[in-house]
Amino acid sequence: MKRLLVAASITLAMCGQTFGQSSVEQALMDLERQWVKASLASNGEALAPLLASNIVVLGSDGTMQTKAAYVAMTNKGKWQVNEISDMKVQVHGDTAVVTGLWTGKGTDGAGKAFDGRERFADTWVKMPDGKWQCVATASATIK
Repeated sequence: MKRLLVAASITLAMCGQTFGQSSVEQALMDLERQWVKASLASNGEALAPLLASNIVVLGSDGTMQTKAAYVAMTNKGKWQVNEISDMKVQVHGDTAVVTGLWTGKGTDGAGKAFDGRERFADTWVKMPDGKWQCVATASATIK
């Protein structure tokens, strides 16, 4: 009987961890969708709270941007298509990496036409206030 109780306790604890992780994973995927929605609407102000003040932004062309520059570029972009798919989340305590596929068609914030796909990797950290913010984002063009 004791073994059965121990086994049941371990199973419940494992289920609790799985449910906890899936809620974190879902929350981060929702934040990624908010990011895409803000970009599609050219609304950098809606995007800004998702990004840490010292975020590292590495573009697919190798350029680096500050948060202020990235938000300004978001305001200038005009997208007909701005979608993400194939998202996967790896949680490591209060840090997580979200990878996925981004598909875009339109004009980026620099005025350059774009029609293609990129893989992305976003690193999120749970801040002291309990909110998740992206601290690094990088992308690579799929040829």
